[in-house]
Amino acid sequence: MNRRPAHTDPFVIEQNNATGSVSYWQNADNQSAADRHGVSLADYIHAMYGFIRQAKCRDVLMIGCGGGTLATMLCRTGVRVAIVDTNAASFEIARRYFHMPQDIACHVADGAAFLRRTKARYDAIVLDAYDDAAIPKQFLRKSFFDLAQSRMAKRGAIFLMNIIVSDDADRTPDRIVRLMGRTWRHTRLLDCDGWENRNAVALAGAVRALRRPRLLLPPARGARKLAADLKALEFRALRA
Repeated sequence: MNRRPAHTDPFVIEQNNATGSVSYWQNADNQSAADRHGVSLADYIHAMYGFIRQAKCRDVLMIGCGGGTLATMLCRTGVRVAIVDTNAASFEIARRYFHMPQDIACHVADGAAFLRRTKARYDAIVLDAYDDAAIPKQFLRKSFFDLAQSRMAKRGAIFLMNIIVSDDADRTPDRIVRLMGRTWRHTRLLDCDGWENRNAVALAGAVRALRRPRLLLPPARGARKLAADLKALEFRALRA
């Protein structure tokens, strides 16, 4: 392993010299992991990628950058992507270590503030933002979901949100999807019971016809495991 600090701690880039895979760490939390081409090694990123491809989205806004792997994967298929993040260093890290294309528009701003200012409408809005292992509170309010909906295309648009789930007893995703249901008529939750500290994907908008995701863009390593992890993800009913 070759371990190098990016800028100053708490940012650390870890590169596997044998495989070329790269991981981005912040305060001991893994922000991104990708193969040597910038293709994500995370199942939930591939799930989101699959949903966006199914919905035939052409303009996507991402709130939260990390290593920019989802943006990179989408951009290579011709999707127009813009990213908003309060941390300017993430954009440099994504481009330097994760091969994020230069033509992806990057905005240093709070996601909610950016949505209030912009007049653009998007086919998909992706929220993948954490601060000290928690989703910032401004993204957990009905007013934010109303705002996001107002910046989505009138037809066929989807909203996707990454939620970290501590264990099967954690009702965080259920509470968030119920809150989203006060803004959108149709919501769904993609999850996988039995795993601790896993990622679930909350969906809203034109999501009724979306199918369970499968691996569309295999990474250079770990494709078999990633395909199995995706197969284990299921749409589930909300719990009390």
